[in-house]
Amino acid sequence: MSKIKVILSQMLILLVFSVELFPQQLQRPKLVVGIVIDQMRYDYLYRFEPYFGKDGFNRLKYEGSNFTFGHYNYVPTYTAPGHTSIYTGTSPYYHGIIANDIYDRSLKKMVYCVSDTTVSSVGSNDAEGQMSPRRELSTTITDQLKLATNGKSKVISLSLKDRAAILPGGHWPDGAYWYDYKTGDFISSTYYMKSLPAWVKDFNKRKFADKYLAGEWTLSRPEENYSSLGPDESAYEKDVFSEGKTSFPHSFGKVKSDSKYGVLESTPGGNQIVEELAKAALVAENLGKGKETDFLAISFSSTDYVGHSYGNYSHELQDMYIKLDEQIADLMKALDKQVGKGNYVLFLTADHAGLDTPHFLKDHNLPTGELGSRAFGDSLKAFAARNYGSAKVVENVSNGQVFISRDEVRKANLDLHEVTRVFSDYIRRTFPQVSTLMTRGDLEKQVAERETSNLILNGFNPARSGDIAFNLQPGFLLSFLNTGTTHGAPYSYDTHVPILFYGWHIPKQTVNTPVYTVDIAATIANLLKITEPSGSMGIPLIK
Repeated sequence: MSKIKVILSQMLILLVFSVELFPQQLQRPKLVVGIVIDQMRYDYLYRFEPYFGKDGFNRLKYEGSNFTFGHYNYVPTYTAPGHTSIYTGTSPYYHGIIANDIYDRSLKKMVYCVSDTTVSSVGSNDAEGQMSPRRELSTTITDQLKLATNGKSKVISLSLKDRAAILPGGHWPDGAYWYDYKTGDFISSTYYMKSLPAWVKDFNKRKFADKYLAGEWTLSRPEENYSSLGPDESAYEKDVFSEGKTSFPHSFGKVKSDSKYGVLESTPGGNQIVEELAKAALVAENLGKGKETDFLAISFSSTDYVGHSYGNYSHELQDMYIKLDEQIADLMKALDKQVGKGNYVLFLTADHAGLDTPHFLKDHNLPTGELGSRAFGDSLKAFAARNYGSAKVVENVSNGQVFISRDEVRKANLDLHEVTRVFSDYIRRTFPQVSTLMTRGDLEKQVAERETSNLILNGFNPARSGDIAFNLQPGFLLSFLNTGTTHGAPYSYDTHVPILFYGWHIPKQTVNTPVYTVDIAATIANLLKITEPSGSMGIPLIK
Protein backbone atom coordinates (compact mmCIF):
# COMPACT_ATOMS: atom_id res chain seq x y z
CA MET A 1 0.00 0.00 0.00
CA SER A 2 1.35 3.43 -0.94
CA LYS A 3 2.16 6.02 1.71
CA ILE A 4 -0.67 8.26 0.49
CA LYS A 5 -3.20 5.41 0.78
CA VAL A 6 -2.04 4.68 4.33
CA ILE A 7 -2.47 8.33 5.32
CA LEU A 8 -5.92 8.48 3.73
CA SER A 9 -6.92 5.28 5.51
CA GLN A 10 -5.77 6.67 8.87
CA MET A 11 -7.65 9.91 8.23
CA LEU A 12 -10.83 7.97 7.44
CA ILE A 13 -10.51 6.00 10.71
CA LEU A 14 -10.00 9.23 12.66
CA LEU A 15 -13.03 10.76 10.95
CA VAL A 16 -15.22 7.78 11.87
CA PHE A 17 -14.08 7.91 15.50
CA SER A 18 -14.58 11.69 15.66
CA VAL A 19 -18.15 11.34 14.41
CA GLU A 20 -18.83 8.73 17.10
CA LEU A 21 -17.14 10.75 19.86
CA PHE A 22 -18.57 14.10 18.80
CA PRO A 23 -22.08 13.52 17.42
CA GLN A 24 -23.78 16.11 15.26
CA GLN A 25 -25.75 18.81 17.08
CA LEU A 26 -29.44 17.98 17.45
CA GLN A 27 -31.39 19.54 14.60
CA ARG A 28 -34.42 21.60 15.57
CA PRO A 29 -36.38 24.41 13.95
CA LYS A 30 -35.42 27.91 14.95
CA LEU A 31 -38.98 28.82 15.90
CA VAL A 32 -42.35 27.19 16.57
CA VAL A 33 -45.42 29.29 15.80
CA GLY A 34 -48.80 28.22 17.13
CA ILE A 35 -51.90 29.90 15.67
CA VAL A 36 -55.32 29.32 17.21
CA ILE A 37 -58.36 30.85 15.51
CA ASP A 38 -61.30 31.26 17.85
CA GLN A 39 -64.53 29.54 16.68
CA MET A 40 -63.15 28.42 13.31
CA ARG A 41 -65.06 25.51 11.80
CA TYR A 42 -63.07 23.13 9.62
CA ASP A 43 -65.31 23.72 6.60
CA TYR A 44 -64.37 27.42 6.47
CA LEU A 45 -61.08 26.34 4.88
CA TYR A 46 -63.07 25.25 1.84
CA ARG A 47 -66.23 27.33 2.04
CA PHE A 48 -64.23 30.56 1.77
CA GLU A 49 -61.38 29.16 -0.35
CA PRO A 50 -62.50 30.92 -3.57
CA TYR A 51 -61.86 34.23 -1.82
CA PHE A 52 -58.49 33.34 -0.29
CA GLY A 53 -55.14 34.23 -1.81
CA LYS A 54 -52.30 31.74 -2.32
CA ASP A 55 -50.10 32.85 0.60
CA GLY A 56 -52.37 32.46 3.63
CA PHE A 57 -54.66 29.53 4.44
CA ASN A 58 -54.00 27.94 1.05
CA ARG A 59 -50.24 28.01 1.54
CA LEU A 60 -50.66 26.12 4.80
CA LYS A 61 -53.27 23.77 3.39
CA TYR A 62 -51.53 22.80 0.16
CA GLU A 63 -47.85 23.11 1.07
CA GLY A 64 -48.07 21.53 4.51
CA SER A 65 -49.87 18.69 6.29
CA ASN A 66 -53.64 19.08 6.31
CA PHE A 67 -55.46 16.80 8.76
CA THR A 68 -59.02 17.03 7.52
CA PHE A 69 -60.73 15.06 10.30
CA GLY A 70 -59.41 16.77 13.43
CA HIS A 71 -61.74 16.89 16.43
CA TYR A 72 -61.96 17.80 20.08
CA ASN A 73 -62.31 14.80 22.35
CA TYR A 74 -64.33 16.32 25.19
CA VAL A 75 -67.28 18.54 26.10
CA PRO A 76 -67.95 21.42 26.71
CA THR A 77 -66.13 23.02 23.78
CA TYR A 78 -65.26 26.49 25.06
CA THR A 79 -62.35 28.91 24.56
CA ALA A 80 -60.37 28.25 27.75
CA PRO A 81 -60.44 24.43 27.66
CA GLY A 82 -59.79 24.54 23.91
CA HIS A 83 -56.59 26.56 24.16
CA THR A 84 -55.46 24.56 27.18
CA SER A 85 -56.07 21.20 25.49
CA ILE A 86 -54.07 22.24 22.42
CA TYR A 87 -51.04 23.27 24.43
CA THR A 88 -51.14 20.62 27.18
CA GLY A 89 -52.01 17.78 24.81
CA THR A 90 -54.66 16.51 27.17
CA SER A 91 -58.31 16.96 28.07
CA PRO A 92 -59.90 18.83 31.03
CA TYR A 93 -59.86 15.55 32.96
CA TYR A 94 -56.15 16.18 33.54
CA HIS A 95 -55.52 19.87 32.85
CA GLY A 96 -58.44 21.08 34.98
CA ILE A 97 -59.67 23.98 32.82
CA ILE A 98 -63.20 22.64 32.45
CA ALA A 99 -64.77 25.91 31.24
CA ASN A 100 -64.18 29.64 30.97
CA ASP A 101 -65.93 30.21 34.29
CA ILE A 102 -65.73 27.41 36.84
CA TYR A 103 -67.83 26.80 39.94
CA ASP A 104 -65.53 26.66 42.97
CA ARG A 105 -67.03 24.50 45.73
CA SER A 106 -64.72 25.90 48.41
CA LEU A 107 -65.62 29.51 47.59
CA LYS A 108 -69.22 28.63 46.64
CA LYS A 109 -69.11 30.91 43.63
CA MET A 110 -68.12 31.03 39.97
CA VAL A 111 -64.47 31.91 39.31
CA TYR A 112 -62.86 32.93 36.04
CA CYS A 113 -60.39 30.36 34.75
CA VAL A 114 -57.34 32.66 34.83
CA SER A 115 -58.33 35.19 37.51
CA ASP A 116 -55.75 35.68 40.25
CA THR A 117 -56.12 38.36 42.92
CA THR A 118 -52.60 37.69 44.22
CA VAL A 119 -51.13 39.46 41.16
CA SER A 120 -51.52 42.99 39.81
CA SER A 121 -51.98 44.51 36.37
CA VAL A 122 -48.91 45.52 34.41
CA GLY A 123 -49.52 48.21 31.82
CA SER A 124 -52.86 49.42 33.19
CA ASN A 125 -54.45 50.81 36.34
CA ASP A 126 -57.49 48.52 36.21
CA ALA A 127 -58.03 44.91 37.23
CA GLU A 128 -57.81 43.47 33.70
CA GLY A 129 -54.29 42.25 34.41
CA GLN A 130 -55.09 40.33 37.58
CA MET A 131 -54.61 37.05 35.77
CA SER A 132 -52.29 34.04 35.79
CA PRO A 133 -52.12 30.37 34.65
CA ARG A 134 -52.21 28.96 38.21
CA ARG A 135 -55.40 26.93 37.65
CA GLU A 136 -53.79 25.09 34.72
CA LEU A 137 -52.83 21.70 36.20
CA SER A 138 -50.66 20.25 33.42
CA THR A 139 -47.52 21.64 31.86
CA THR A 140 -47.78 22.93 28.30
CA ILE A 141 -45.62 22.28 25.26
CA THR A 142 -44.24 25.78 25.83
CA ASP A 143 -43.29 24.80 29.40
CA GLN A 144 -41.63 21.64 28.13
CA LEU A 145 -39.54 23.61 25.66
CA LYS A 146 -38.31 25.85 28.48
CA LEU A 147 -37.50 22.77 30.59
CA ALA A 148 -35.65 21.09 27.72
CA THR A 149 -33.40 24.10 27.12
CA ASN A 150 -32.89 25.09 30.76
CA GLY A 151 -34.94 28.22 30.22
CA LYS A 152 -32.89 29.42 27.25
CA SER A 153 -35.73 29.20 24.72
CA LYS A 154 -37.94 32.27 24.50
CA VAL A 155 -41.71 31.83 24.78
CA ILE A 156 -44.04 34.70 23.89
CA SER A 157 -47.82 34.32 23.92
CA LEU A 158 -50.38 36.94 22.86
CA SER A 159 -54.05 37.43 22.06
CA LEU A 160 -56.94 39.83 22.47
CA LYS A 161 -58.41 37.50 25.12
CA ASP A 162 -56.49 37.11 28.37
CA ARG A 163 -57.24 33.39 28.66
CA ALA A 164 -56.13 32.82 25.06
CA ALA A 165 -52.73 34.37 25.82
CA ILE A 166 -52.23 33.01 29.34
CA LEU A 167 -53.13 29.33 28.98
CA PRO A 168 -51.02 28.63 25.82
CA GLY A 169 -48.07 30.51 27.33
CA GLY A 170 -48.01 28.05 30.20
CA HIS A 171 -46.36 28.60 33.56
CA TRP A 172 -42.93 29.81 32.44
CA PRO A 173 -43.18 32.14 29.42
CA ASP A 174 -40.99 35.16 28.83
CA GLY A 175 -44.12 37.17 28.21
CA ALA A 176 -47.89 36.85 27.89
CA TYR A 177 -49.83 39.85 26.61
CA TRP A 178 -53.52 40.53 26.11
CA TYR A 179 -55.80 43.39 25.11
CA ASP A 180 -57.32 45.74 27.65
CA TYR A 181 -60.73 46.52 26.17
CA LYS A 182 -60.97 49.58 28.43
CA THR A 183 -57.83 51.29 27.11
CA GLY A 184 -56.95 49.72 23.77
CA ASP A 185 -53.48 48.77 25.08
CA PHE A 186 -51.81 45.37 25.51
CA ILE A 187 -51.09 44.49 29.12
CA SER A 188 -49.75 41.70 31.32
CA SER A 189 -49.55 40.84 35.03
CA THR A 190 -46.98 40.71 37.82
CA TYR A 191 -47.05 36.93 37.53
CA TYR A 192 -44.78 37.45 34.51
CA MET A 193 -43.01 40.77 35.00
CA LYS A 194 -42.79 44.00 37.00
CA SER A 195 -43.20 46.28 34.00
CA LEU A 196 -43.89 45.96 30.29
CA PRO A 197 -40.80 45.63 28.10
CA ALA A 198 -39.88 48.71 26.11
CA TRP A 199 -41.09 47.23 22.83
CA VAL A 200 -44.63 46.65 24.19
CA LYS A 201 -44.71 50.17 25.61
CA ASP A 202 -43.61 51.50 22.23
CA PHE A 203 -46.27 49.38 20.52
CA ASN A 204 -48.99 50.80 22.79
CA LYS A 205 -47.80 54.35 22.02
CA ARG A 206 -48.51 53.73 18.33
CA LYS A 207 -52.25 53.57 19.20
CA PHE A 208 -53.26 51.02 16.59
CA ALA A 209 -56.69 50.67 18.20
CA ASP A 210 -57.43 54.38 17.78
CA LYS A 211 -56.37 54.14 14.14
CA TYR A 212 -58.95 51.44 13.42
CA LEU A 213 -61.64 53.22 15.42
CA ALA A 214 -61.27 56.20 13.09
CA GLY A 215 -62.05 54.11 10.02
CA GLU A 216 -64.85 51.94 8.68
CA TRP A 217 -65.27 48.22 8.17
CA THR A 218 -66.01 47.76 4.49
CA LEU A 219 -66.28 44.61 2.36
CA SER A 220 -63.10 43.24 0.78
CA ARG A 221 -64.89 42.04 -2.35
CA PRO A 222 -67.84 43.23 -4.45
CA GLU A 223 -71.09 42.52 -2.62
CA GLU A 224 -72.23 39.95 -5.20
CA ASN A 225 -69.44 37.65 -3.97
CA TYR A 226 -71.29 37.37 -0.65
CA SER A 227 -74.82 36.84 -1.99
CA SER A 228 -74.81 33.04 -1.54
CA LEU A 229 -74.91 33.56 2.22
CA GLY A 230 -78.15 35.49 2.12
CA PRO A 231 -78.83 39.22 2.45
CA ASP A 232 -76.40 41.53 4.21
CA GLU A 233 -79.21 42.96 6.33
CA SER A 234 -80.45 40.02 8.38
CA ALA A 235 -82.68 39.38 11.38
CA TYR A 236 -80.14 36.80 12.55
CA GLU A 237 -77.55 39.49 13.33
CA LYS A 238 -76.91 41.77 16.29
CA ASP A 239 -76.58 45.53 15.78
CA VAL A 240 -73.07 45.63 17.23
CA PHE A 241 -72.34 49.21 16.15
CA SER A 242 -75.66 50.75 17.32
CA GLU A 243 -76.31 51.87 13.73
CA GLY A 244 -79.96 50.82 13.48
CA LYS A 245 -78.88 48.27 10.85
CA THR A 246 -76.62 45.22 10.47
CA SER A 247 -75.39 45.78 6.91
CA PHE A 248 -72.11 47.16 5.58
CA PRO A 249 -70.34 49.50 5.95
CA HIS A 250 -69.84 49.62 9.72
CA SER A 251 -68.42 52.55 11.66
CA PHE A 252 -67.87 53.42 15.32
CA GLY A 253 -69.61 56.80 15.12
CA LYS A 254 -72.64 55.77 17.18
CA VAL A 255 -70.81 53.47 19.61
CA LYS A 256 -70.57 54.84 23.15
CA SER A 257 -67.10 56.21 23.82
CA ASP A 258 -66.47 53.87 26.76
CA SER A 259 -67.42 50.85 24.62
CA LYS A 260 -65.44 51.53 21.45
CA TYR A 261 -62.29 49.60 22.38
CA GLY A 262 -64.47 46.61 23.23
CA VAL A 263 -66.45 46.80 19.98
CA LEU A 264 -63.17 46.92 18.04
CA GLU A 265 -62.66 43.27 19.05
CA SER A 266 -65.64 42.38 16.84
CA THR A 267 -63.94 43.69 13.69
CA PRO A 268 -60.96 42.62 11.55
CA GLY A 269 -59.09 45.44 13.30
CA GLY A 270 -58.95 43.25 16.40
CA ASN A 271 -57.07 40.53 14.53
CA GLN A 272 -54.93 43.15 12.81
CA ILE A 273 -53.54 44.59 16.04
CA VAL A 274 -52.73 41.06 17.22
CA GLU A 275 -50.86 40.41 13.98
CA GLU A 276 -49.01 43.72 14.35
CA LEU A 277 -48.05 42.80 17.92
CA ALA A 278 -46.82 39.39 16.76
CA LYS A 279 -44.60 40.99 14.11
CA ALA A 280 -43.26 43.44 16.69
CA ALA A 281 -42.48 40.56 19.07
CA LEU A 282 -40.63 38.68 16.33
CA VAL A 283 -38.20 41.54 15.87
CA ALA A 284 -37.95 42.94 19.39
CA GLU A 285 -37.49 39.55 21.07
CA ASN A 286 -35.18 38.25 18.27
CA LEU A 287 -37.34 35.15 18.00
CA GLY A 288 -35.72 32.40 15.96
CA LYS A 289 -32.32 34.08 16.12
CA GLY A 290 -30.78 32.30 19.11
CA LYS A 291 -29.12 28.92 19.58
CA GLU A 292 -32.28 27.35 21.00
CA THR A 293 -35.75 26.98 19.50
CA ASP A 294 -38.18 29.77 20.43
CA PHE A 295 -41.98 29.65 20.55
CA LEU A 296 -44.54 32.27 19.51
CA ALA A 297 -48.16 31.49 20.48
CA ILE A 298 -50.82 33.60 18.75
CA SER A 299 -54.59 33.46 19.14
CA PHE A 300 -56.97 35.40 16.88
CA SER A 301 -60.20 36.11 18.78
CA SER A 302 -62.20 38.47 16.57
CA THR A 303 -63.62 35.54 14.59
CA ASP A 304 -65.35 34.36 17.76
CA TYR A 305 -66.84 37.75 18.56
CA VAL A 306 -68.24 38.03 15.03
CA GLY A 307 -69.64 34.49 15.14
CA HIS A 308 -71.45 35.21 18.40
CA SER A 309 -72.88 38.48 17.07
CA TYR A 310 -73.60 37.79 13.41
CA GLY A 311 -73.69 34.00 13.03
CA ASN A 312 -71.93 31.90 10.43
CA TYR A 313 -74.09 32.83 7.42
CA SER A 314 -73.23 36.51 7.59
CA HIS A 315 -71.31 38.78 5.27
CA GLU A 316 -69.36 39.86 8.35
CA LEU A 317 -68.04 36.38 9.05
CA GLN A 318 -67.00 35.76 5.45
CA ASP A 319 -65.27 39.13 5.23
CA MET A 320 -63.54 38.49 8.56
CA TYR A 321 -61.96 35.33 7.11
CA ILE A 322 -61.03 37.01 3.83
CA LYS A 323 -59.13 39.65 5.80
CA LEU A 324 -57.69 37.07 8.22
CA ASP A 325 -56.32 35.16 5.23
CA GLU A 326 -54.45 38.31 4.19
CA GLN A 327 -53.25 38.85 7.77
CA ILE A 328 -51.87 35.31 8.02
CA ALA A 329 -50.14 35.74 4.65
CA ASP A 330 -48.54 38.96 5.91
CA LEU A 331 -47.47 37.26 9.14
CA MET A 332 -45.86 34.39 7.23
CA LYS A 333 -44.03 36.90 5.04
CA ALA A 334 -42.61 38.40 8.23
CA LEU A 335 -41.64 34.92 9.48
CA ASP A 336 -39.88 34.15 6.20
CA LYS A 337 -37.92 37.39 6.52
CA GLN A 338 -37.09 37.08 10.24
CA VAL A 339 -36.46 33.35 10.56
CA GLY A 340 -36.18 32.09 6.99
CA LYS A 341 -38.56 29.90 5.02
CA GLY A 342 -38.08 26.31 6.12
CA ASN A 343 -36.53 27.28 9.46
CA TYR A 344 -39.77 27.43 11.45
CA VAL A 345 -42.62 25.03 12.06
CA LEU A 346 -46.14 26.43 12.28
CA PHE A 347 -49.40 24.83 13.31
CA LEU A 348 -52.88 26.28 12.91
CA THR A 349 -56.05 25.07 14.57
CA ALA A 350 -59.12 26.36 16.44
CA ASP A 351 -60.21 26.26 20.08
CA HIS A 352 -63.69 25.06 19.04
CA ALA A 353 -66.05 25.40 16.09
CA GLY A 354 -69.66 26.63 16.12
CA LEU A 355 -73.27 25.65 15.61
CA ASP A 356 -75.05 26.79 12.45
CA THR A 357 -76.93 30.00 13.30
CA PRO A 358 -79.75 28.65 15.52
CA HIS A 359 -82.48 31.05 14.39
CA PHE A 360 -81.63 30.22 10.77
CA LEU A 361 -81.99 26.51 11.59
CA LYS A 362 -85.33 27.14 13.27
CA ASP A 363 -86.68 29.13 10.31
CA HIS A 364 -85.70 26.31 7.95
CA ASN A 365 -87.24 23.54 10.10
CA LEU A 366 -83.86 22.05 11.01
CA PRO A 367 -83.33 20.45 14.45
CA THR A 368 -82.72 23.06 17.15
CA GLY A 369 -84.23 24.26 20.39
CA GLU A 370 -83.34 24.99 23.98
CA LEU A 371 -83.30 23.49 27.44
CA GLY A 372 -83.93 26.82 29.16
CA SER A 373 -81.14 27.30 31.69
CA ARG A 374 -83.15 29.20 34.29
CA ALA A 375 -86.21 26.97 34.02
CA PHE A 376 -84.00 23.88 34.26
CA GLY A 377 -82.26 25.13 37.41
CA ASP A 378 -85.53 26.23 39.01
CA SER A 379 -87.08 22.85 38.28
CA LEU A 380 -84.18 21.00 39.95
CA LYS A 381 -84.37 23.21 43.03
CA ALA A 382 -88.13 22.72 43.29
CA PHE A 383 -87.62 18.96 43.02
CA ALA A 384 -85.00 19.15 45.79
CA ALA A 385 -87.39 21.09 48.02
CA ARG A 386 -90.16 18.56 47.46
CA ASN A 387 -88.04 15.48 48.00
CA TYR A 388 -85.37 16.59 50.48
CA GLY A 389 -86.94 19.56 52.21
CA SER A 390 -84.45 22.13 50.88
CA ALA A 391 -83.80 23.71 47.49
CA LYS A 392 -80.21 24.24 48.67
CA VAL A 393 -79.45 20.59 47.92
CA VAL A 394 -78.84 21.88 44.39
CA GLU A 395 -75.83 24.09 44.93
CA ASN A 396 -75.05 25.15 41.35
CA VAL A 397 -75.98 24.43 37.74
CA SER A 398 -73.41 25.51 35.14
CA ASN A 399 -71.57 24.29 32.05
CA GLY A 400 -73.88 21.31 31.62
CA GLN A 401 -73.24 20.14 35.19
CA VAL A 402 -75.24 19.92 38.40
CA PHE A 403 -73.43 20.40 41.71
CA ILE A 404 -75.06 18.76 44.73
CA SER A 405 -74.39 20.43 48.10
CA ARG A 406 -72.22 18.21 50.28
CA ASP A 407 -73.25 20.24 53.35
CA GLU A 408 -76.97 19.75 52.74
CA VAL A 409 -76.50 16.05 52.02
CA ARG A 410 -74.61 15.55 55.28
CA LYS A 411 -77.08 17.68 57.22
CA ALA A 412 -79.98 15.52 56.04
CA ASN A 413 -77.98 12.30 56.49
CA LEU A 414 -78.40 11.40 52.83
CA ASP A 415 -76.29 9.23 50.54
CA LEU A 416 -74.66 11.38 47.84
CA HIS A 417 -74.65 8.66 45.17
CA GLU A 418 -78.33 7.91 45.79
CA VAL A 419 -79.20 11.62 45.58
CA THR A 420 -77.41 12.00 42.25
CA ARG A 421 -79.14 8.89 40.93
CA VAL A 422 -82.56 10.26 41.93
CA PHE A 423 -81.82 13.63 40.29
CA SER A 424 -80.58 11.87 37.13
CA ASP A 425 -83.82 9.90 36.92
CA TYR A 426 -85.79 13.12 37.32
CA ILE A 427 -83.83 14.87 34.57
CA ARG A 428 -84.30 11.91 32.24
CA ARG A 429 -88.06 11.82 32.84
CA THR A 430 -88.61 15.56 32.66
CA PHE A 431 -86.29 16.97 30.00
CA PRO A 432 -86.35 15.24 26.58
CA GLN A 433 -83.84 17.85 25.34
CA VAL A 434 -81.15 16.00 27.31
CA SER A 435 -79.26 13.26 25.46
CA THR A 436 -76.27 11.86 27.37
CA LEU A 437 -76.51 11.92 31.16
CA MET A 438 -73.85 10.67 33.59
CA THR A 439 -73.30 10.86 37.34
CA ARG A 440 -70.07 11.31 39.27
CA GLY A 441 -70.38 7.69 40.32
CA ASP A 442 -70.40 6.63 36.67
CA LEU A 443 -67.45 8.84 35.75
CA GLU A 444 -65.13 8.13 38.67
CA LYS A 445 -65.01 4.47 37.72
CA GLN A 446 -63.28 5.38 34.44
CA VAL A 447 -60.19 7.22 33.20
CA ALA A 448 -60.08 9.71 30.32
CA GLU A 449 -58.55 8.60 27.03
CA ARG A 450 -57.47 10.09 23.71
CA GLU A 451 -60.41 8.78 21.69
CA THR A 452 -63.94 10.17 21.68
CA SER A 453 -65.80 7.19 23.15
CA ASN A 454 -66.86 9.32 26.14
CA LEU A 455 -66.65 13.08 25.65
CA ILE A 456 -68.29 13.82 29.01
CA LEU A 457 -65.64 11.75 30.79
CA ASN A 458 -62.80 13.50 28.96
CA GLY A 459 -64.25 16.87 29.96
CA PHE A 460 -64.83 15.84 33.57
CA ASN A 461 -62.27 16.82 36.19
CA PRO A 462 -62.71 14.83 39.43
CA ALA A 463 -61.72 17.76 41.64
CA ARG A 464 -63.54 20.57 39.84
CA SER A 465 -66.56 19.13 38.05
CA GLY A 466 -70.10 18.64 39.28
CA ASP A 467 -72.00 15.52 40.34
CA ILE A 468 -74.17 15.15 37.24
CA ALA A 469 -73.07 15.99 33.70
CA PHE A 470 -75.31 16.09 30.66
CA ASN A 471 -75.38 16.90 26.94
CA LEU A 472 -78.30 18.16 24.89
CA GLN A 473 -79.74 16.78 21.68
CA PRO A 474 -77.97 17.86 18.45
CA GLY A 475 -78.64 21.48 17.58
CA PHE A 476 -80.06 22.31 21.02
CA LEU A 477 -78.75 25.03 23.33
CA LEU A 478 -78.98 25.75 27.03
CA SER A 479 -80.70 29.03 26.08
CA PHE A 480 -81.89 29.83 22.57
CA LEU A 481 -80.30 32.65 20.56
CA ASN A 482 -82.21 34.97 18.25
CA THR A 483 -79.01 36.44 16.81
CA GLY A 484 -75.58 35.00 16.15
CA THR A 485 -74.43 31.56 17.20
CA THR A 486 -72.54 29.79 19.98
CA HIS A 487 -70.65 26.59 20.83
CA GLY A 488 -70.08 24.07 23.60
CA ALA A 489 -71.66 20.85 22.29
CA PRO A 490 -70.12 17.40 21.69
CA TYR A 491 -71.22 17.27 18.05
CA SER A 492 -69.15 17.77 14.91
CA TYR A 493 -70.36 21.33 14.35
CA ASP A 494 -68.50 22.24 17.57
CA THR A 495 -65.68 19.68 17.62
CA HIS A 496 -64.48 19.51 13.99
CA VAL A 497 -61.67 22.05 13.51
CA PRO A 498 -58.73 22.55 11.13
CA ILE A 499 -55.38 21.02 12.07
CA LEU A 500 -52.58 22.22 9.80
CA PHE A 501 -48.81 21.88 10.11
CA TYR A 502 -46.36 23.74 7.89
CA GLY A 503 -42.64 24.34 7.54
CA TRP A 504 -39.59 22.62 8.99
CA HIS A 505 -39.67 18.83 8.30
CA ILE A 506 -43.43 18.96 7.56
CA PRO A 507 -44.43 16.84 4.53
CA LYS A 508 -46.93 18.00 1.94
CA GLN A 509 -49.92 15.73 2.52
CA THR A 510 -53.66 15.53 3.16
CA VAL A 511 -54.73 13.02 5.82
CA ASN A 512 -58.36 12.13 6.55
CA THR A 513 -57.94 9.60 9.37
CA PRO A 514 -59.36 10.66 12.75
CA VAL A 515 -56.98 12.80 14.81
CA TYR A 516 -57.49 15.07 17.81
CA THR A 517 -56.36 18.47 18.97
CA VAL A 518 -54.59 16.78 21.90
CA ASP A 519 -52.19 15.33 19.29
CA ILE A 520 -50.77 18.75 18.41
CA ALA A 521 -48.54 19.11 21.49
CA ALA A 522 -47.28 15.53 21.10
CA THR A 523 -46.45 16.23 17.45
CA ILE A 524 -44.45 19.36 18.30
CA ALA A 525 -42.69 17.55 21.16
CA ASN A 526 -41.73 14.73 18.79
CA LEU A 527 -40.41 17.16 16.19
CA LEU A 528 -38.34 18.97 18.82
CA LYS A 529 -37.22 15.71 20.45
CA ILE A 530 -38.38 16.85 23.88
CA THR A 531 -40.70 15.36 26.50
CA GLU A 532 -44.38 15.96 25.90
CA PRO A 533 -46.45 17.89 28.51
CA SER A 534 -47.02 16.22 31.89
CA GLY A 535 -50.67 15.31 31.27
CA SER A 536 -50.30 14.52 27.56
CA MET A 537 -52.52 11.84 26.03
CA GLY A 538 -51.90 12.67 22.35
CA ILE A 539 -49.75 10.95 19.74
CA PRO A 540 -47.41 12.40 17.07
CA LEU A 541 -49.11 13.02 13.72
CA ILE A 542 -46.06 13.70 11.53
CA LYS A 543 -44.23 10.56 10.47
